[in-house]
Amino acid sequence: MTPIPGTARPVLRGLNGIVLSFPVALFCIAVATDIAYLRTAEIQWTNFSAWLITGALVFGAVALLGAIIALVLHLRAPDRLGRMLYAGALGLMCLLGLINAFKHSQDGWSSVGAFGLMLSILCALLALFAGFLAWSAPRPVEVAR
Repeated sequence: MTPIPGTARPVLRGLNGIVLSFPVALFCIAVATDIAYLRTAEIQWTNFSAWLITGALVFGAVALLGAIIALVLHLRAPDRLGRMLYAGALGLMCLLGLINAFKHSQDGWSSVGAFGLMLSILCALLALFAGFLAWSAPRPVEVAR
């Protein structure tokens, strides 16, 4: 079986899936810890949220770098709009995540609040959307001769 030209190598596609799974999980857990902080006012929840957001940003930046490289390498491919949308979703997720990290680094009750929770929810939704874009698109299959 020979792969159809232009398809991603399975190893790189699997690596992208592993890297992208971290922002999805970490941003979603950050939403839960923000809610826990707003309900209990226990300061440790905001510290935990800040670390979760930082971890999500590290892996999100790696996923964004991979998406940009794939976009540049396949600029003339027929699925470039999907690649641009994927890279754009990851870029917006990283930008909002950075603002969210700065917001969570503030001191006291204002570190989370409604704005911090809203940023966490938006980052989680963008991470889920990027995961949807990466894994729901129909991929060409190998053809047996």
